Amino acid sequence: MTLDIIFQRIKDELGKEVYPLKVIKTINKYLFKELGFKGNKDNYYDPDNSYLNQVIDKKTGIPITLSVIYLEIAKRLDFPMVGIGMPGHFLIRPEFENVGIFVDVFNQGEILFKEDCELKLKEIYQQPITLEEHFLTPVSNQQILGRMLTNLKYIYLNRQEYPKMLRIIELLLQLFPNHPLEIRDRGLLYYQLRQWEKATTDLQLYLSILPTAEDAPTIRQILQQMR
Repeated sequence: MTLDIIFQRIKDELGKEVYPLKVIKTINKYLFKELGFKGNKDNYYDPDNSYLNQVIDKKTGIPITLSVIYLEIAKRLDFPMVGIGMPGHFLIRPEFENVGIFVDVFNQGEILFKEDCELKLKEIYQQPITLEEHFLTPVSNQQILGRMLTNLKYIYLNRQEYPKMLRIIELLLQLFPNHPLEIRDRGLLYYQLRQWEKATTDLQLYLSILPTAEDAPTIRQILQQMR
């Protein structure tokens, strides 16, 4: 099953009469009821959840990857939607004025209003959180990819799969050249891998960019240990 095939099936189902709620309901019906896509709540931190090819094959993923698939289908349908990078969650919404609805793809395409988004934050963090306006600001494709890669980066860190983590950091640095925190993390990873010369180069570069960073004393101490 490819995105093009999914798109064609949904397009055929939609017919000529197209309006926002009908498009969303039709995508939801085909993706979640007929194909069985779902959020991977049982194994949320499986790296496969962050690779789109695996998500399409297994029909399960995390909020951001399921949302990317949904966004791509909507794009092919000429139904503009945007990603919303809320703290701890990812939503999408139609890119039309005065359409105040959001779609939670991780939860079977649940339709939310602004008030529901605030309740969603409370549910995620287990405490009342004020919904700031910028929480619902659309994010760029670059930001979406960066968030997906960052998810993978920390998954591999927690699994202590350092060579894979290094590859992800390299991709992040291609996406965000000279990002100081990625340079620092690559340096710390080289240090963990006992590649002293590369670690020294990156950590010195980090300090040259952010000499007064909060962790600067710790980084200087690590550099001292490698001399």
